[in-house]
Amino acid sequence: MTDQADFALNLHRVAVPDPSSNACWSPFSVASALALAREAARGETRTELDGLLQDFDASDALDVPELAVANTLWADDDLRIDPDFSLAGSVRRTAFSDPATVRKLVNTDVAETTRGLIPELLTDPPPPDAAAIIVNALYLKVGWLNAFSAWETAAKPFHAPGGDVDVPTMKVTEKFRYARHDGWQTIVLPADSGVEAVVLLPDESLDQPLSPSVLTAQDFTRLELSLPKVDVRAKFNLKTTLRQLGVERMFARDADFSGLSPDERMFVDDVVHEAVLRLDEEGLEGAAATAVTFRTVSIEIPVDPIVVTVDRPFLVAVRHAHSKAIYFLAQVATP
Repeated sequence: MTDQADFALNLHRVAVPDPSSNACWSPFSVASALALAREAARGETRTELDGLLQDFDASDALDVPELAVANTLWADDDLRIDPDFSLAGSVRRTAFSDPATVRKLVNTDVAETTRGLIPELLTDPPPPDAAAIIVNALYLKVGWLNAFSAWETAAKPFHAPGGDVDVPTMKVTEKFRYARHDGWQTIVLPADSGVEAVVLLPDESLDQPLSPSVLTAQDFTRLELSLPKVDVRAKFNLKTTLRQLGVERMFARDADFSGLSPDERMFVDDVVHEAVLRLDEEGLEGAAATAVTFRTVSIEIPVDPIVVTVDRPFLVAVRHAHSKAIYFLAQVATP
């Protein structure tokens, strides 16, 4: 619990530095996708990912009937995959020489897993030299064990950074696990299948210190809880975020992902993440997806260069590269 809380809070501090903005992301999805990349990594590339993920294990959290999770490796038709590479999901082949089709296939698959909540994870096609994409997608929908009564929902003031606004606010009086310490109030809202929503309310502002201990168990206390309805969506390019957390090597051209393919030298081009979370009177619904795109590194064999010295009269043609139509042809006798 502590390791996963550390991962979530550390990444959140870097990925969401502005306490005045809405944001939403899935530590589970990001960690799941990076854990698959870690399985393919070797040497220092793996050591950095080990340091970030520590003992992340998704198996226990998968035992939820209302949770749909898909791990997929999209691989180029010509990419030979190491038979020892283990993927708790599926391997799908397609021609990466057609990036637009790759993007469409990935987005369609993610949209299906997330029940349409994330229809376009990849905004742009992968780069021309991409060879593989690891994708994690998840969808969760559960009802509260102590549901809010819709008739009690009303517009109430919310003290937003930009000034007070009236927002639809739910209300319930019930026993919840509750604690107040280290400048935070913690309220645990239980839901079906062992899922729970933990509301963390700061005494002052969201940028005050937050430690994993705030997420620990609390005593049951009778509360009159007023909670705004939530509908938050966000999208991240996590390359810079992960670098700030010490994961550098997997983005470098000397990265070692030989555990994925013994034939190709590859590095991670980017880590894209999108998430949406909704809370209403009946329960919660959330979806998230993470894509780790791998590019190939061309291996060049050094050879002695051919020496060309333009030191006498010459011709120069300016042409259209595809049709070869010549726009200009010049003779240079005296430069």
